[in-house]
Parts: sequence; structure tokens; C-alpha cells
Amino acid sequence: MAIKKTNPTSAGRRGYAYSDQSDITTTEPHKQLLAHKSSSGGRNHYGRVTSRFRGGGHKRRYRLIDFRRDKIGVPATVATIEYDPNRTARIALVHYADGDKSYILAPDGLKVGDQVLSSRFADIRPGNSLPLQYIPSGTLIHGIELKKGKGGQLVRSAGVAARLTAKEGEYCSVKLPSGEIRLVHQDCRASIGQVSFAEHQHVSLGKAGRKRWLGKRPHNRGVTMNPVDHPMGGGEGRTSGGRHPCSPWGQLSKGLKTRNNKRTDSMIVSRRAK
Repeated sequence: MAIKKTNPTSAGRRGYAYSDQSDITTTEPHKQLLAHKSSSGGRNHYGRVTSRFRGGGHKRRYRLIDFRRDKIGVPATVATIEYDPNRTARIALVHYADGDKSYILAPDGLKVGDQVLSSRFADIRPGNSLPLQYIPSGTLIHGIELKKGKGGQLVRSAGVAARLTAKEGEYCSVKLPSGEIRLVHQDCRASIGQVSFAEHQHVSLGKAGRKRWLGKRPHNRGVTMNPVDHPMGGGEGRTSGGRHPCSPWGQLSKGLKTRNNKRTDSMIVSRRAK
């Protein structure tokens, strides 16, 4: 796959970069693995906006992804590599030997016809799923569970991978893409390899309309507002804010730590790099 750039025939085509999708093998999803996906427009059950700058966008159908990989010992064959409008990575449709079908996150290098397996005895190859205690140290992994059997929660975006750095007792040290080093129980599962479509970081939307297709509305800065609307608004002429960046309700938006989960603080060995 490659990133293509267009000639600047218009303002919207200048800087426009997109994937040629040469890695995608079909455009028709498997109907039995689709689910309805509703759009809230950033509103809660009272109809009030709780997440600003959301709304519109193209209608999508959700692809049911198997994050648990709990078909233990049943080999599967990759049938297709598909585009998923709900995530940045590619997904793969796999056909199990017992007749079941499911979607999994496609790791980099996975191709149609490859075999994948979820088992403690599986080979260390992209797409296979194993408990952390059976994965060699130094291996690149993704789709990492935080609780045994809950399914992969960490490292699922396009092009990312974590590294299994050490094992001590019941816990394994995993270095996440952010630089954070975290302890994960050895019985939690993870998939081998780096998540597919690493070129996603080079995609450029090119125009505001493409952002609207994704369901994102215009985002206006606080310094452009009036004092009645934002703490950073107002002033004679243009200003750069005059105070530390904050939300419309006064909460600092740069550097303020908002994490509040003391129960798992002991699991974080080293915080992410500043």
C-alpha cells in the first residue's frame, strides 16, 4: 500500500494525501458480522450537548471485532483484508476450521491465505494470540488485555505496537507506544505483531469537508470568542489568551493531570515520556 498525493488543481486538492488501499481485498463486509451504529451528535439522553464539535458525518455500520480471541486451539484462515470506517487500522475476516467466522485486527504483514491461531502453543507470528507468559521478551505485541478474558483494550490504532520488556512473578512489563511502562498480568492475552496501516499518519484530509464526513464539526478557539462565552475571550484587538489555556469552564487544558484511578496506580512502573 502507498500514500498518494494529488495535484493542486483546487484548494481542497492541495495537500490532499490518501491511501491507495491496495492492501484491501474486498469492499463488501460480511453481513452477519455487522451491527447498527447510532450517532449521538455529542448529546446525552437529555438532548444536551456534552461533547462539543460533534455531529453529522456519514452513516456507518459497526464491524463486530473479536478482541477476546477466545477460540482456543482452532486454526483459522485469513479470507479478506477490509477497510473499517470505525477505526484507523485494517481488519481481517478469518474463517475458522469449525465453520465460524469473525473479524480480527489485521497486523502488519498479514495476507489472505495466512493461518492464525489463538493458543499458548501458537508460533510467534503476526496475527497469533497467546497469553503474555508464553510470549518471548522483546516481542512486538498489540491488542493487550488488562483483565483476563475481557478482550484487548490497549494498542489497537493503526501502526502502533507495544513491546514486552520483562517478566517477574505473575506480572509482565509492557512498554506502550506512549512510552509508559505498565505491569500486565501474565494470563492476559495479546496478539503478535504491529497493527496494520502504519501509513495512516501520513494521510492528510486536505479540506474541511472531509472532516465533516467523519462527524466532526468546526472547532473554534476560545480566544476568538467573547468574554461571556469563554475565559480566554475578549480583548481589544487580537490577543494570545492572556492566561493559561483552559476550557470554557476554567479547567486547565495543558499539563493538568486528570487521571483518577488509584486502584491501578501501582501497575504503572514509569509514566509516559513528557
